[in-house]
Amino acid sequence: MREFSVPPAATVPDSDNVPATVFRRGEEEPETVALRRKVGDGWQDVTCAQFRDEVAELAKGLIAAGVAPGDRVALMSRTRYEWTLCDYAILATGAVVVPVYETSSPEQIAWIAGDSGAVLAIVESAEHAEAFSSVRDRLDDLRAVHVIDDGGLDELTARAGEVDEETFADRRASRVAADIATIVYTSGTTGRPKGCEITHGNLLGDVRNAVLGALTQVFTIRGGSTLLFLPLAHVFARIIEVGCLESGTVIGHTADIANLLPDLDSFKPSFILAVPRVFEKVYNGAEQKATAEGKGKIFHAAAETAIAYSRALDSGRPAIGLKLKHTLFDKLVYGKLRAAVGGRVEYAVSGGAALGERLGHFFRGVGITILEGYGLTETTAAVAVNLPKQNKIGTVGRPLPGCAVRVADDGELLFRGPNVFGGYWKNEKASAEILEDGWLRSGDLGSVDDDGFISVTGRKKELIVTAGGKNVAPAVLEDRLRAHPLVSQCLVVGDGKPFIGCLITLDAEALEFWKTQHGKPADLGPADLRDAPEIIAEIEQAVADANKAVSRAESIKKYRILPVDFTEEDGHMTPSLKVKRAVVAKDFATEIDQIYNS
Repeated sequence: MREFSVPPAATVPDSDNVPATVFRRGEEEPETVALRRKVGDGWQDVTCAQFRDEVAELAKGLIAAGVAPGDRVALMSRTRYEWTLCDYAILATGAVVVPVYETSSPEQIAWIAGDSGAVLAIVESAEHAEAFSSVRDRLDDLRAVHVIDDGGLDELTARAGEVDEETFADRRASRVAADIATIVYTSGTTGRPKGCEITHGNLLGDVRNAVLGALTQVFTIRGGSTLLFLPLAHVFARIIEVGCLESGTVIGHTADIANLLPDLDSFKPSFILAVPRVFEKVYNGAEQKATAEGKGKIFHAAAETAIAYSRALDSGRPAIGLKLKHTLFDKLVYGKLRAAVGGRVEYAVSGGAALGERLGHFFRGVGITILEGYGLTETTAAVAVNLPKQNKIGTVGRPLPGCAVRVADDGELLFRGPNVFGGYWKNEKASAEILEDGWLRSGDLGSVDDDGFISVTGRKKELIVTAGGKNVAPAVLEDRLRAHPLVSQCLVVGDGKPFIGCLITLDAEALEFWKTQHGKPADLGPADLRDAPEIIAEIEQAVADANKAVSRAESIKKYRILPVDFTEEDGHMTPSLKVKRAVVAKDFATEIDQIYNS
């Protein structure tokens, strides 16, 4: 059994807790900017002292409202300043934060708030309040719902005077590293979401080993800052929030993805975090813009040069001719791409799915190094990550300091470390299935090379076994397919079948550009164009490219282009943009049958 570990860079004192840092920084560096808050079209500085005071006032209001140590408080909102404020205020009362995705349905709210036993909810909008109200009869423990947009936080802070400083100080100190800080419910690609019990020690252990021991160069850039736009209900963005406040990196928030580029331009972050789909969109958008302006050949030459330059960095120094071409394209193309994300971004952290080697090399060649990492909700987000000076593109990096990886005999990746959770909320059976002797069964298949770099090949439960007995990991094919501009989502099928097939959906945004380039009527949608010969030719090319990554027995032989996309609203995607394979297979069973019976 192969194993690789990295010594810890930091340990968490038993008496420590997450909100303690906010109060320490407020005392030691009161005038230092901790966050920037969106106000109109600009950004307003929030100092460490100001943030500490706002957290304290809201926490006292929550205590006055009856929130006790260990109580669960639901938090449902888009990514905005108030999310972080509420997060730290709830923790400062000694209570437990239960994040709820702002896109969650009433049924999902009923399960998460009911299963956790939330006594109070803070929600963003009247719409969210109505969703809670519609299932209130199933939430026996819920006493009140406070709406941010309707002055709910002001109502709470108005009661801060009811709690004296000594009482508040005792409450802040009442939680220790071993206590639960948050219960984060998994997105749930199968079955009901399970609540992951994440302690103060899990959060701090992950952050301090990442920031101090692994990603110091990212978090300590002069004037370092990041703009959060992924959902804070997801543990990936949450750990960056905590990491920034621990390291002194300035945080901004935006939930307006449609307005993301202008926000990046005005905020000018030094690093960003995103899922691979965001980076694919940036690349595809740049390619389409260049093509529309008649500069498609220049862009493609620049892209190939960036990839070649990045690969040359791994094997030694780039040749003089390549360096000259790279310098030329830096002026013509790369500088514009860096400017599109604010002009200061040096690093980006990617997780949630495989990025793809080609895309990783492209962005590094452009001047933005994407550090691909790996983690689960159960590992408090990151458990492995590539580093600025130890970046093996195509892998998810080495274990964080203090963490270890083991490859089981069947290829499953197991992890151990201070960030591994203690179990699922009120679910001992599921906890016992995933935890054994301190090791977490990830459910992912992969390998570890001699230097400790981890490669993930797919989910163990998603492994397809064809009628011929061939084991196929669908992620390899799906990741390659989604790299094509016209492909939005895909699902590789073939379990028990004679060959591998695939369902493919078209990207509506990319299709708009494609129609202008091919003289198609503007009112035609995916359902109208999926049988167009030009579309079929594009998808054939995408499938052929994906098949290059696998053997002939694993290759996609037939596919179907669907008339609709997979969406969260239709129940086909999780809030963290993972395909619900079982749901899609059931809803599109007819199309799958057509692959094998036509």
